[in-house]
Amino acid sequence: MHRAKYIALAVVVAVLTLPTAARAQSIQVIISGGFSAAYRELIPEFTRTTHIEVMTSSGASVGNGPNTVGGQLRRGVPADVVILSREGLSELIADGRIVAGTDVDLARSLIGLVVRAGAPRPDISSVEAFKQTLLRAKSVAMTSSTSGVYLTKTLFPKLGIADQMEGKISTSGSAAVGRGEAEIGIQQVSELLPLAGVDFVGRIPEEVQYVTTYAAAVVTGAKDVEASKRLIAFLSSAGADAAIVKSGMEPSRGQKR
Repeated sequence: MHRAKYIALAVVVAVLTLPTAARAQSIQVIISGGFSAAYRELIPEFTRTTHIEVMTSSGASVGNGPNTVGGQLRRGVPADVVILSREGLSELIADGRIVAGTDVDLARSLIGLVVRAGAPRPDISSVEAFKQTLLRAKSVAMTSSTSGVYLTKTLFPKLGIADQMEGKISTSGSAAVGRGEAEIGIQQVSELLPLAGVDFVGRIPEEVQYVTTYAAAVVTGAKDVEASKRLIAFLSSAGADAAIVKSGMEPSRGQKR
């Protein structure tokens, strides 16, 4: 009996003294919507080749709500890696919530427009045509995160239509278009392409376009920094390019800021 106890104790001690990388079984990621489509396609291959399980939750890149990526970290939600827009990540870096030097750009995303499947496709071929499409629309869906902030705070005032747009904007997301709850949706292309019940019209004109860069970083206090870095390296590698392009984005080739 005593011998069995000693053996069991020895096993426990051996496990506890293994290097962290050898004991790691999972890491926790909080991700915003823009990079999610590519991420979902890539994670199974990462898990298969590294045997590191990835647990995932979501949140908006920017904003003051408790469920944004930053809001979750501030209220103590555990995470090893965050993936979000550079705007949101810059705030987290300034707050000291990111391990220095671990932030890496993953992809660039542009804004596009959708209508309900089968509906007439509006003209967005020029800035003026796009402006008239916005004015004619009875309802416009977008998000309250990075692209939505740009549209409402910068673009609509620049086009001189902020007052006309105010009463018909919904920030519940462009999935509302597929449900028949909004006439048009304007959002990151990578967020629009997976939506059910919509037709993708195209990108908004280049002159008023906004490029969102999605980046990943290791969170301060991550339980396994090395496993987290392996995930980021995988997502920013050439092997991730096909999934990134398929989702409607452009690879950033792993640039660091």
